[in-house]
Amino acid sequence: MSTTEIIWVGIGFLGQGLFFGRWVVQWLASEKHAESHVPIAFWYMSLVGGLITLAYAIYRKDPVFIAGQSIGAFVYIRNLALISRSARDPDAVESPPAPKR
Repeated sequence: MSTTEIIWVGIGFLGQGLFFGRWVVQWLASEKHAESHVPIAFWYMSLVGGLITLAYAIYRKDPVFIAGQSIGAFVYIRNLALISRSARDPDAVESPPAPKR
């Protein structure tokens, strides 16, 4: 294996490590809140890990992997935009209806 290949494999593992680590972050946040909770770090780790993994997929010329990681990036960016908008204007996001008693 050439030095270039070794570097790209390391990049691929870095991306996958970040992508996996987001689940650990989400799990720990949920345990802390004692309910399902998705912290903002989850979305940043998803985006960065996904983009690093996308770079690896492009290097490997894997169209299936490229398509999957490309589409995911749009979802992560959209969620970060929604979070940013709700932080600036809490009324911009509709609250769920109150539970019926």
